[in-house]
Amino acid sequence: MLYQITEIEFDFDDEDLTIDEKADIIGDTVGHIWEADDEDDLVEEVTCAMGWCIKSIDYRHVLV
Repeated sequence: MLYQITEIEFDFDDEDLTIDEKADIIGDTVGHIWEADDEDDLVEEVTCAMGWCIKSIDYRHVLV
């Protein structure tokens, strides 16, 4: 299935990142189309690709 991330919150709590750096990481994720088997796989795919654990995620299914 294809998913488009509409909102995401990463676990940046213990990281020394600026607001701009955090916004760039989120911006690189939101709107992107991801291929995954289900929601759990989507979380795993995004986590592996972006390198940050996810606190919350909202998405929509993309129909082709």
